[in-house]
Amino acid sequence: MDSFNYEIREYRAGFTPTPVRAIREAPLTIVLNGREVVTLMCTAKYPDYLAIGFLKSDAFLTSPDQITDISVREEADRITVKVETCHDPWKGRTMERSITSGCGKGTNFGRNVATISKRSVTGNIRVTPEQILARAAELHERSALYNATRGCHNASLCTPDEMLLFREDIGRHNAIDMICGQCFLDDVPVDDKMIVSTGRVASEILLKTIRIGVPIMVSTAVATSFSVELARKTGITLVGNVSRDSFWVYNDKGRIVGF
Repeated sequence: MDSFNYEIREYRAGFTPTPVRAIREAPLTIVLNGREVVTLMCTAKYPDYLAIGFLKSDAFLTSPDQITDISVREEADRITVKVETCHDPWKGRTMERSITSGCGKGTNFGRNVATISKRSVTGNIRVTPEQILARAAELHERSALYNATRGCHNASLCTPDEMLLFREDIGRHNAIDMICGQCFLDDVPVDDKMIVSTGRVASEILLKTIRIGVPIMVSTAVATSFSVELARKTGITLVGNVSRDSFWVYNDKGRIVGF
């Protein structure tokens, strides 16, 4: 199954129940000759092709003749692809990792989710639908680099009434990381704030927001199934698909006025 059905409430001058579909997001761990390489977030379609494509592009493989076995184990919430080869793919390599602007995650993904899922996001911030729409519109108005290049994502830290921080970067992960880093270093209180961003809300985006303790995450794009479930477990308010006069509420926890 590559998507999941959810019953949400859509705001259009009032809240109405609305069925939506969220694309599947699942962690896929690649194990090469018994050694874990990476965990990727994906839709879980064609896991063997995805794993081999990653290994080939990362120079672990140079020929299909090197592969002696491929096995795929699918569980309820994750996939593991084990690849065995007749050569030593680790020879001369050091496992240096870079955080990309895509959906790659490190090997500690499961531990991060297991730990953060136990958290309860608090914060007594209250926001009206009109304020959500206004802050999203302000984000769009501030997006000069995007308007010029169509090549970046934007994120902001806001109170219901004003935008406090605005950051833009080639990846939505980076833009949010800059906000989280500044809040951490400058001891900015966040329990009465919300993050408004562009780009799909995949789990690694929501994990960053939960980890720093911001109680409301708003995006102009949609959320994945993993994020919806994570929001409902932790109690973070998750809003997506914001347009000029409408948005979707995946999870609220009493913070949106009139919901």
